[in-house]
Amino acid sequence: MPWVVGIDEAGYGPNLGPLVQAAAAVRLPIEDLAGWDTLKATARKAGGRWGRDRRIVIDDSKKVYHGVNALERLERGVLAAFALVVHDAAELFRKASCPWCCDELSREAWYDPTHPTPVATTSATFFQDLEHFSANLPDGVKFAGPTALVTPAPWFNQVVEATGSKASLLTNGLIELMKQSCDTIPGDEHVHFLCDKQGGRNYYGALLKQAFPGAEVYPDLETNAESRYRIEGLNRVVSVVFRPRSDGESIAVALASMLCKYLREVCMLQFNAFWGRHVPGLEPTAGYPVDAKRFLSQILPAMERLNIPESAVWRVK
Repeated sequence: MPWVVGIDEAGYGPNLGPLVQAAAAVRLPIEDLAGWDTLKATARKAGGRWGRDRRIVIDDSKKVYHGVNALERLERGVLAAFALVVHDAAELFRKASCPWCCDELSREAWYDPTHPTPVATTSATFFQDLEHFSANLPDGVKFAGPTALVTPAPWFNQVVEATGSKASLLTNGLIELMKQSCDTIPGDEHVHFLCDKQGGRNYYGALLKQAFPGAEVYPDLETNAESRYRIEGLNRVVSVVFRPRSDGESIAVALASMLCKYLREVCMLQFNAFWGRHVPGLEPTAGYPVDAKRFLSQILPAMERLNIPESAVWRVK
């Protein structure tokens, strides 16, 4: 069975809060790389009522994180699929992201490593979800541990100022996630990467040569609809596909999308709680343009009192 690795991001557009990129790896039968048929007994797409349906919801995060109990649906899917037994934010980010991401988070004034997790469901519900999910996985199907990159505002701004473009963050993150996925997935089994198009571009050969130094990159297709590559010269077969809207077509990309969104929302909960303690009556923000300006204007006096520079909070692009 090949490993399908979905890669996605959340938080590219906001002015406040971190950018999160993540990879989710699922071992699936070659005849169902999308994974929906294979996992129909243990996972379902968003929509409809839960009722007695014990399956977790896995879908494009925009569909999962919508309506009533949005964060609970998102959290239950992520924690169960990755078997993330966590008790606080420190453990969550240690298990779900890179060590240097944890170091960057620890420098944030708003970050609270003791923040209890789960944040929207209960531990009892999580263990029920995990038990049902694990018991109904078909033979041979596996989920690798999550890999996420969390980029808070100061680090975001440093990269943008050095490169002149925030798109470089996505490119660098994609390269890093591909490298880490190939390093952590066991054995020599086929690894098939599935990614959303990066800025609508069609040509990714140079990017992939950075991700797989010393290997040969062969393009099979480079069109608006899809860009497809073979990577040869490694100790395993590696293929890469870039396709628009892949988070709704692949269970691996959908899960990566959900992981990104979940980690960002945990960060934003803490971000809003921190500033709410220093500015009474402050309405929380999702960090997106327009409302982000309102939020920044209201916290500026507190930032001055706390000696926190604007570059530590506001993303330059």
